[in-house]
Amino acid sequence: MTFAAPVETKSIRFRARSFVAFTLTPEAPIDGWLEGLDHWIGNSPGYFSGRPVVLDLNTLKPGAEYIAALVGSLGARGIRVYAIELEGASLGPELPPLLTGAKEATSDGLLAQPGRNGKAGVAEEAGKMEAVSSERGMETGKPDEGKAEVGKVKAAKAVKAEQEAGAADAAVPAGTLMVKSPLRSGQSIFHPHGDVIVLGSVASGSEIIAAGSIHVYGTLRGRAIAGSEGNISARIFCRRNEAELLAIDGWYTTAEDMEGASRGKPVQAFLEDGVLRVVPLN
Repeated sequence: MTFAAPVETKSIRFRARSFVAFTLTPEAPIDGWLEGLDHWIGNSPGYFSGRPVVLDLNTLKPGAEYIAALVGSLGARGIRVYAIELEGASLGPELPPLLTGAKEATSDGLLAQPGRNGKAGVAEEAGKMEAVSSERGMETGKPDEGKAEVGKVKAAKAVKAEQEAGAADAAVPAGTLMVKSPLRSGQSIFHPHGDVIVLGSVASGSEIIAAGSIHVYGTLRGRAIAGSEGNISARIFCRRNEAELLAIDGWYTTAEDMEGASRGKPVQAFLEDGVLRVVPLN
């Protein structure tokens, strides 16, 4: 008599993840829209490299052949379309998949809780430092002294951590991201929750994208994009304007377009009657 060994099967594990994608919404006439896109790419080479892009065609409502040509035109510009938004459409397998149920990237439910990034986070870091001190105390061959010293360090660090966290909570409004170090070339910050404050400078080749306003207390040489979620009241402030590009709610100006009077000076950028203005900050 023979017995068959039991067959072991592995279940497939599925996980849900969310990603932030940039949405391009072409408008008629498409030639003019592509010309504006080329101008943007010319001033910000590689801006779309590695970024997930969704093509929103609900305004244009083109046919399948037109969509294929548009996707090809964007691909030739280095823009890879990951998905398409078009209600009621039926696209072939040669085109990116249709995306349904998309939501705007807002701060609802996305803001970090104080227990994770506030005082608890500082206390956890202090705990890591205490563990290192404890190991060093044991290496000296005086564990009791090491423990006593660690206890003093622990109490001092806990008090200091609470004071610093409390001061930070009072100084920075909820939803504001404070960057205490300068941004180097190639670095990028995307903050869909509110304002971004940079205490240092922003190097050429770096960028800041914020749902709210952007404050740079040093020299701004990179790209600053405020009001990325449709906030037309957002503003950009910097102590010294050497920016490659300034944009608010999709309206932008480049270094070549800015008036000479605003270069190298403290400025603020804001929207006024549908026009992006860059004026000296008095």
